[in-house]
Amino acid sequence: MKQESYTLFKSADMKTILEVLENELQKRNESPFWRGRVVPFSEAILSVLIPLRDANMLFNPEGKAENELTPELFFRWNDFVSLKSLAFTIQKSNEAGILLRTKLSSATCSNYKEIDLTLLGAYLSKNSVNLQDEAIDFPISNYNLHQGVSNVIKSLL
Repeated sequence: MKQESYTLFKSADMKTILEVLENELQKRNESPFWRGRVVPFSEAILSVLIPLRDANMLFNPEGKAENELTPELFFRWNDFVSLKSLAFTIQKSNEAGILLRTKLSSATCSNYKEIDLTLLGAYLSKNSVNLQDEAIDFPISNYNLHQGVSNVIKSLL
């Protein structure tokens, strides 16, 4: 993992991170198939992780507190099952006005501010994720596709 990636995730805004990914995709001459998926996938994830980072409320897929947004944490959320879980966690937290389904302290969770799920919701919806019922699964082919996208992102960073 490039050291610049750690600095990027630790403090850069979403636009900057996406520009770096886009530039790396162009430098490596990735196929249009992957270019058309990497940036929207990353944007969907970052639209939630960056507000959590900025509010000092980052957590991993197991709900444990994380001190900073690292490439490794970003990749853990790249898993499509984890990403779906993140969407429902934020949706429920938005409704409750408190961060739910994590192991962060209650004092931290009570400082939660609503996070816009527009980008993540639109992305998941386009990929056959039922946003009304968390128990309904999505097609395995979508999971496999996103593992490929995640692998491309890892190669860029």
